[in-house]
Amino acid sequence: MSPPTSANGKDSAAARILGSGTSGIAELLIFHPVDTVAKRLMSNKAKVSFSTLSPIIFRDAASKPLVTKFLSLFPGLGYAAGYKVAQRVYKFGGQPWFNDLINKHYKTQFTNTFGERKGRMMAQAAAGSLTGIGEVVLLPLDALKIKRQVNPEAFRGRGVVRIFMEEGTTLYRGWGWTMARNAPGSFALFGASAVTKEYILGVSDFSKATWGQNFIASIAGAVASITVAAPLDTVKTRIQNANFERKVSGVTVIKDLIKNEGPSAFFKGLTPKILVVGPKLVFSYTLAQSLIPLFSKYV
Repeated sequence: MSPPTSANGKDSAAARILGSGTSGIAELLIFHPVDTVAKRLMSNKAKVSFSTLSPIIFRDAASKPLVTKFLSLFPGLGYAAGYKVAQRVYKFGGQPWFNDLINKHYKTQFTNTFGERKGRMMAQAAAGSLTGIGEVVLLPLDALKIKRQVNPEAFRGRGVVRIFMEEGTTLYRGWGWTMARNAPGSFALFGASAVTKEYILGVSDFSKATWGQNFIASIAGAVASITVAAPLDTVKTRIQNANFERKVSGVTVIKDLIKNEGPSAFFKGLTPKILVVGPKLVFSYTLAQSLIPLFSKYV
């Protein structure tokens, strides 16, 4: 069963932050290399073949020893850490907060429109969508992480403080596409997870789901989310990895992509992501749910 709450029946805000933040750091260290591979494949505009795969993935380290190759998959780790920890804290705490808000003010409307059972699942999905849209505030950290992964030349030796001072709102480039990606992506994540628990696993009280049930539901939700968001994620990534001074519109990216690479290019990097969503989500979920009650004993 899921871990019990603290003695007062509710985990403290500090415990949620520490638990989910630690989960994000651990997840980052394990899965950042795979994310780098996915981002570089999505940003590559040339045809991908077996002979070109190594230079695309490892860049300048393609002909170097194995250890050097592996370490080359950790660019932008500092920015990634800031982004991942903030994202996990926001996501783990934000979605339940939005769900409570919806149930408090709009539960009757959801129930009347979809029925009690489906209304509960739609509220979960809608709360996820709102959470995803709000994630746009973290966009600067995401943009810096992506640039370090695929376009390190854009930094030209500048530190993070100087970049924030000089670039300003440029770091929010692609915010509209980010929201457009996050809204259906997070809707699918929490919605598919809820549907899996409710209809396939027969879990009506999600808080009582076993570890195995959460594992299965998380995989279903993550695969649905990443697949639904893949096209817009590719567009967002290409907008963000351009040089700071070069403004590229989403429409231009889409036109060039279809013209030069074909519609299938919208799903570049999808396979590496899907291959890790199962262990990635079950890892972060399990760790967070284990650490939050533990921290609640002390904070």
